[in-house]
Amino acid sequence: MTILMAYILRTLLFLLLLGFIITIGSAYGWIDVGFQHIALSIPLMLFLIFVQAFIMFYFIGVNKLIENVMGVLYSKTNLKELFDEIPSDLTPFLKKVNQLHYTTTLCKRQTVPWTALILVLGIAAFLLGGAYHTGQVSKNVHVGVVLGFVMAFIIGFYKEWKYLGKAHRLLRDLKKTFDLADHRM
Repeated sequence: MTILMAYILRTLLFLLLLGFIITIGSAYGWIDVGFQHIALSIPLMLFLIFVQAFIMFYFIGVNKLIENVMGVLYSKTNLKELFDEIPSDLTPFLKKVNQLHYTTTLCKRQTVPWTALILVLGIAAFLLGGAYHTGQVSKNVHVGVVLGFVMAFIIGFYKEWKYLGKAHRLLRDLKKTFDLADHRM
């Protein structure tokens, strides 16, 4: 299941992008979907929170999995979880897992801040939209935060897409290193 997770998250990320294109197109009058952009933004913000939190915890979880494997290798306890027959020399495995750990840490550092920024700016843009419609802030404030959110989302989308692919290949590599079937771990 962890192998398919990158594809599921990429699909959710693409659906989120599509939802933002439709919502922004509706706000500017480019697309008529039968709803105002306000009605579209409410479920879209809930979906944004779900998808970004899911992606954030995916990268944290992949990194934690590699750390757990490192812990097993360094402590030399519970080696039966990784090997059918325990090898006498764990050095090549330690070297490979250290490389994987570095890469997962990089993936996490490259994506988690963007997910947090996307969440904060998205929620701020949503709340400022409500403030604009109640007359509390000007339209320029709402539109400015939305444009900042869109730029953060574009950059974050690229990074998340890229590193979801890397994490997917990384998990495959980890399983191949220990000759594990896809259903294990």
